[in-house]
Amino acid sequence: MTNLSRRTALGAIGITAVGAIGYQLRTQEAAGTVTSPTRPTPRTGSNAVVRENAETGSQDWVIGHRDTVGANDAAAQIQGYASKTSVDPGESVDFHIWSHVAQTCTVAIYRIGHYGGAGARHLSTSRAVAVEPRTRPAADPTTGLIACDWPVSWTLEIPRTWISGLFLAVFTSEDGFRSYTPFVVRDTSRRSDVLMVVPFTTYQAYNLWPSDGRIGKNLYKGFTPDGKLGANPERAFRVSFDRPYAHTGLPSWFEMDTSAARWAEESGYDITYASSVDLHEGGLDPAEYTAVIFSGHDEYWSADMRRWAEKAVEEGTHLAFLGSNNIYFHIRIEASGDGRDGRVVTCYKQDEDPEPGPDGPTERWRTLGKKHKKAEQGLLGVQYNGMLAEPVPLVVQESSHWFWAGSGLRDGDQIPDLIAVEADGFNPSMPRPQDSEQTLLSASPYDDSMGRGRRVQNTSLCENTRKTMVFVAGTFYWPLALNEPEHLNPRVQRATTNLLAEMLKRYSA
Repeated sequence: MTNLSRRTALGAIGITAVGAIGYQLRTQEAAGTVTSPTRPTPRTGSNAVVRENAETGSQDWVIGHRDTVGANDAAAQIQGYASKTSVDPGESVDFHIWSHVAQTCTVAIYRIGHYGGAGARHLSTSRAVAVEPRTRPAADPTTGLIACDWPVSWTLEIPRTWISGLFLAVFTSEDGFRSYTPFVVRDTSRRSDVLMVVPFTTYQAYNLWPSDGRIGKNLYKGFTPDGKLGANPERAFRVSFDRPYAHTGLPSWFEMDTSAARWAEESGYDITYASSVDLHEGGLDPAEYTAVIFSGHDEYWSADMRRWAEKAVEEGTHLAFLGSNNIYFHIRIEASGDGRDGRVVTCYKQDEDPEPGPDGPTERWRTLGKKHKKAEQGLLGVQYNGMLAEPVPLVVQESSHWFWAGSGLRDGDQIPDLIAVEADGFNPSMPRPQDSEQTLLSASPYDDSMGRGRRVQNTSLCENTRKTMVFVAGTFYWPLALNEPEHLNPRVQRATTNLLAEMLKRYSA
């Protein structure tokens, strides 16, 4: 049974009132003894990732270095895709590459990290790889699916010595053009304090390849017959990983994930990485990690992904969502036409789903089930509540909480331009995390850019009776403030350091 404090009752008058007054939700402990899970001593500062980051970094992967020019979808000078979103050391990943003319290219492999500020380390470069023009696939007339069937151009065998991380394959053509594709190297053989999950399902949902004015589609848009970018009538219901990412190959909001990764590695955390497809496929045991960080724009979730996150909390693993608009659309992750698992993301949204399956139709999570039973706020504590045309300040509340310790902030203080793009907030009409105390650490008013009126953003922290936490930053710019030079904010860095320190505290059963 849930007990609401007087402050919560006052706040429940409306969303704006909740944000303005401040909010805490407290629940009664279940009968019997509630124990915290056993957690090992953290290895921050002394681990394989720290040793890896002592190696020499490089920025040679950046477009412009060595006189390279970025590829584009219209000319398709050099583009490619990976056969997998993630791979373990000792396994292999194939790259499928095309070029606007028959020539050779190289494939260089870089690991994203801190590396003394260089941001990445060069690990390998292929021999000269023959590439040539390929046929652009047509969109499926029913689902809009665009899937390439290009042959394998080059195969990378992952050395067993490589450290888990976020990687880039860098395609550089003989005639000086360059593009990328990302992938993750997992390490399912070892436990780590922190697991970072990279949102590949959301990357693909926004991928408009080929953005050529004719063919390209994602789960939002496609092109009209006159070459203009359309909307829902032109969009796809299914999108494939068997295609490059648009333009130079860096996915939408990729910088959220690279910023978080570089900050975490500079901070010395014992961290491994996975893709969102790994959560869906169930090959990772959440009990092997003390905390799981969802580093970026993580909007598109399958039922198996959500079950994995819920199991993590049940088993005492903390969750930290550093962005906003998390777990918004329910998806299916399906096999390719030739039967390879995990290669298609399906989401019908407001259109009728012809094959809903046992987990229900692919629509917004908050519309599944009776009385919004499956709304994302039931796990997260907050949920998406609007978009912003321009950034606004984050307005601090509950400044005496350990989360803000050492930041010098007081209630009502502002962190400039931190709330941006999309925001989350607490909605008293939606489900709340059970057996938890919730603290809303910010209450930041903004005007919704879609004309839906005045809204309030909330940064949220929920802690259950077993001391397991779920944190949601509630804005796109939080991970950027950790490392991106134009967004860097020491107060955000300090608060996030406080959060990880508390999550990684050692408790005994």
